[in-house]
Amino acid sequence: MNTREKKLEAIGRLLDVQERLRKECPWDRKQTFESLRPNTIEEVFELADALMRHDLHNVKKELGDVMEHVVFYAILGDEAGAFDIADVCNQEADKLMFRHPFIDWTGWPGDPKAQVTDMPEDGEAVEVTWEQIKQREKDGNKTVLSGVPDALPSLIKAYRIQDKARNVGFDWEHKEDVWDKVREELGELEAELKREDAERSAKELGDFLFSVINAARLYHINPDNALEETNQKFIRRFNYVERKAKEAGKSLKDMTLGEMDALWDEAKRQERTR
Repeated sequence: MNTREKKLEAIGRLLDVQERLRKECPWDRKQTFESLRPNTIEEVFELADALMRHDLHNVKKELGDVMEHVVFYAILGDEAGAFDIADVCNQEADKLMFRHPFIDWTGWPGDPKAQVTDMPEDGEAVEVTWEQIKQREKDGNKTVLSGVPDALPSLIKAYRIQDKARNVGFDWEHKEDVWDKVREELGELEAELKREDAERSAKELGDFLFSVINAARLYHINPDNALEETNQKFIRRFNYVERKAKEAGKSLKDMTLGEMDALWDEAKRQERTR
């Protein structure tokens, strides 16, 4: 692997390349914070996809794309006289140091002057400390849940809301108790569906999904990752059904449900034998 000097040199090289592109490339010259935003979202999702597949080659590639966007935004901030890449890095380093007062930062540049406390016992204790410190920051979160971005996908947002509430003690005393809530919400959803009340059914569905996500969190299962694995599994199996249908000269629309189910079961058996 590369030395620290090589790593710093590579970061400087990326900054130099992006600065030149901003000056000389017609596309880069016309970009703004607003115009780059959709591209950034796409790059982050591509990184997330590579992470889910544990495709380290593409993780490296997509990390580079995300880093390029960070550098680009920093250049735009520099042009506006608001901040540059050094400000971005230093602010993040200062924040991390401030939020980890159990580590002795004495002598480090940008010493946040936080009081060194006892080392938390585990990762969950670190998260609790993190949330408490964020409340004390000058420009930090004003409320416990204000740190949850509005633009997060709903499933991830629900998980983060519940996790932040947990960090201040608002949680089930025993994780097993959550199942009573899940069953309660499912019953209310079924009742509204039977009444065919679309508006109330939608609300109860939201409550049910929120309770299931809560259960996943309590059992240390990431619901977004779990759902994406199921998405990919369904895609694989459905693609198998479609491919086999084409090989038999048939269209899916012309096949019976029984025929498709048989191919689906065949796809499942093949997965189990791999």
